[in-house]
Amino acid sequence: MSISRRCVLTLAGGLLLAATAGVQAADKKITLGFAQVGAESEWRTANTQSIKQSAKEAGITLKFSDAQQKQENQIKAIRSYIAQKVDVIAFSPVVESGWETVLQEAKAAKIPVILTDRAVSVKDDSLYVTFIGSDFVEEGRRAGKWLLDNYKGQGDVNIVELQGTVGSAPAIDRKNGFEEVIKAQPRFKIIRSQTGDFTRAKGKEVMEAFLKAEGKKINVLYAHNDDMAIGAIQAIEEAGLKPGKDIIIISIDAVKGAFEAMIAGKLNVTVECNPQLGPQLMEAAKAVVAGKQLPKRIVTKEGVFPMEVAAKEFPNRKY
Repeated sequence: MSISRRCVLTLAGGLLLAATAGVQAADKKITLGFAQVGAESEWRTANTQSIKQSAKEAGITLKFSDAQQKQENQIKAIRSYIAQKVDVIAFSPVVESGWETVLQEAKAAKIPVILTDRAVSVKDDSLYVTFIGSDFVEEGRRAGKWLLDNYKGQGDVNIVELQGTVGSAPAIDRKNGFEEVIKAQPRFKIIRSQTGDFTRAKGKEVMEAFLKAEGKKINVLYAHNDDMAIGAIQAIEEAGLKPGKDIIIISIDAVKGAFEAMIAGKLNVTVECNPQLGPQLMEAAKAVVAGKQLPKRIVTKEGVFPMEVAAKEFPNRKY
C-alpha cells in the first residue's frame, strides 16, 4: 500500500472515530444531582415540581434530595452526588455561608455546580458556575416602594416584619431592600422583626406574639413570603382585627394562596418571586456539560400584584 493511500485511510479512520465520539458525547444522558431546601411553602413545592417536570422533559436523569431545611442534610446530599460522579450538581442553599469545603470537593472532582433560587457567600466564586434566580434585594425594594406609594394614613407608620430563615439569602436581601427604600421616609418604622422560617405555622405564631406585644399600634405587616403572611392573617383575624384594612399586609412570592387572600380582601399586595426555575436549570446543565460559557448571574423576570388586579390575574397563575 502506498504511503499516500495509508495516510488517507488513517485520516479517514481518525475522522470516523472523532465523529463517533462526538455522537456519543451528544447522546450521553446527563445526570443532575439536586439538593432542595425542603417543602416549607407553596413556593418551594412549585419549585420542586418545576425541577422534576423539566428534568423529565429535557431527558435528564435527576437525583433529588430534600434537606428538610437543614444545611448538614444538603452537604451530605452534595457529597453523595460527588461520590456517584454525577455530571452536574445543583442546589438551593438553606443559608448563605458554610459551603466552601463541600464546593471545593465538587471542584476537585471536576463536577460543575449551579446555584438556584438562593446564593452562597464564598471567597472564591469559581466554586460555582452560575446562579439562577430572583433579585431578592429588588423584591424587598418593590415591597417598600409599594408601601410608600400606597399608604394613605397620616403620622408614624408602625411596621412589623416576618423574616425568612435566619442567614438565608432571601431573608437577608428582602430585609435590606425594604429598609433601603423606607428609610427615605422616617415616619415608616419597623418596630418588631422576627423570623417565621418561611412557614405558615411559624408566621401565625410570631404574629400572635407581635399582636400581644404591640396590639393596635401595628399599621403594617411586611412578610418575606406569602405562607408566613397567610399564617399571620389567621392570627390577625383571631385577634378580632381585619387583615388588609386594620393592618396593611405586604408579602413576597405571588403564589395562588396569596391571590386567594387578595381576592378575599385580606392581603394588600404580593411581589412576585417566580419558582419555575426548572427549564432554565436544565438549559444551564446542558450548556455547562457541552463546555459552553454561562453568565455568572441569570435573573428571572417578575412583577408586582396589588389586590386590585388579583381576580383578573388569578386564572393565569401556574403556581
